[in-house]
Amino acid sequence: MTLDNRDGGSTVRRTVLPSGLRVLTEAIPSMRSVSFGVWVGIGSRDEAPEQAGVSHFLEHLLFKGTERRSALDISAQIEAVGGETNAFTTKEYTCYYARVLDEDLPLAIDVMCDLVSHSVLDAADVETERGVILEEIAMHDDEPGDEVHDVFAEAVYGAHPLGRLISGTAETIAPMTRAQIEGFYHDRYLAPSIVVAAAGNLDHDVVVELVRSNLDLAGGGTPSPLRPVAAVPTQAPDTVVRGKDTEQAHLVLGCPGIGRLDERRFALGVLNNVLGGGMSSRLFQEIREKRGLAYSVYSYSSQYADTGLFAVYAGCAPGKVDEVLELTRAELAEVAAKGFTEAELARGKGMSKGSYVLGLEDTGSRMSRLAKGELLYGGVLSVDELLARVDAVTLDQVNSLATDLLTRPTSLAVIGPV
Repeated sequence: MTLDNRDGGSTVRRTVLPSGLRVLTEAIPSMRSVSFGVWVGIGSRDEAPEQAGVSHFLEHLLFKGTERRSALDISAQIEAVGGETNAFTTKEYTCYYARVLDEDLPLAIDVMCDLVSHSVLDAADVETERGVILEEIAMHDDEPGDEVHDVFAEAVYGAHPLGRLISGTAETIAPMTRAQIEGFYHDRYLAPSIVVAAAGNLDHDVVVELVRSNLDLAGGGTPSPLRPVAAVPTQAPDTVVRGKDTEQAHLVLGCPGIGRLDERRFALGVLNNVLGGGMSSRLFQEIREKRGLAYSVYSYSSQYADTGLFAVYAGCAPGKVDEVLELTRAELAEVAAKGFTEAELARGKGMSKGSYVLGLEDTGSRMSRLAKGELLYGGVLSVDELLARVDAVTLDQVNSLATDLLTRPTSLAVIGPV
C-alpha cells in the first residue's frame, strides 16, 4: 500500500509478504544512493540470563560467511562498488544495513539478505569472534564515560534484562556454545519479527521482489504485534560507586522514566532539550558556563516498550563531584517546583523540530525512520505529523511531566577515583 505520507517529493510504501515479513520503502528520486536495512525485533532483553550477549554475538557471526559467500566476499562485494555495510544490536532490536549507489541496490539486497538468512555459523568463526567480543568487553571497561551509563541501568533495573550489558559479560560469553547461538538464530530470526526498510532512489515493487527472492526465513503469515507492554520491576533507589584510577569522575543521576508509547514522549523531548539538551540548557549554563565545574554535562532519556530512564550525566574533576551533584539536584528540584517559561518552551520545541528535520538529510536516517516506526511504534508518522505533534505540546504538559519525573526517587552511579 502507499501510505499517506509524502515529504519533500518522496513516497512511502508498505507491503506485507505472505510470510509476515514487512517491507517499507521511501522513494526519493533526487538521491543517487540507497540505504537498505534488515531490522530484527530481537535484542538483548529477549535473552535468558545464561544467554546474555547472544544477540550481539550472533550479529558478529552473520558477517563471517554464508553458504554462498565467505566473510571476505561479503565485505569485498559491497566495497567494490563503493558501498558500506554494518550492524548494531540494542536491547530491543538488531539491525543489519548497507548503503550503496542506487544502481547497486540489487547487490546490496542479495548480500544482506544472504547473510541474515543463510549464515553457516562455522565453529571456527565462533571461537574467533568469541575472542573479539571478549576484547570488546574489556575495552568497554576501559571507557568509564560509557561504562557509567550501564552501571546506572543496572542500579535501576537490577537483574532484569534491561539492566544487563548488551554485549554480555566474560562469564556468559566464554562458555557460550555454537549450539546455543544457532538455536537462538533459528528460533528468533523469523519473518513475522522482521522489518525490511530502504530509502533512496528506488522502485518499491522491485525492492519487494528482490527481498522476496533473497530473504529466506521461516514465516507465520502474520506480522508480529508490537512488543507487549508489561510492568518492569525496578530496584530501590541506590548509589553505586566504582573506584577507578581515572582523570575524571563520571556520574549519572536519574530515575525510571516513561515508555516510548507514552503520549507524553513529545513533551519529554522538549523537557530534555531545555533541561540538559544543549549549550543553552539550564544544566549546561549553570554547571559548565557559570561555574566551570564540568566539561560535559547533559540530560538524556532512554525509552523502551514498557519503561524508560531519565538521567543526567556529568564528567568532572574528582574533587568536584559533591558540588556538581548538589547543583544538579537543586536544578532538578527547581524545575519540578516552578517549571519552565514560555520562552524556554519555544526554544525546546524549536530544538526538537530542528533535530527531527536535520536528522533526515540522508538516506540512512530515512531508512531508520521507516523501520523504527513500523517495528517500535506500529506506524510511520510523516515529518509534518511529527512537527505537528511537537507544536501541540503545551507548557502545562511539560511542567506537569517535570513535576512527575523529577520528583521520583533517584539512583546514582559514579566511576572514578572517589
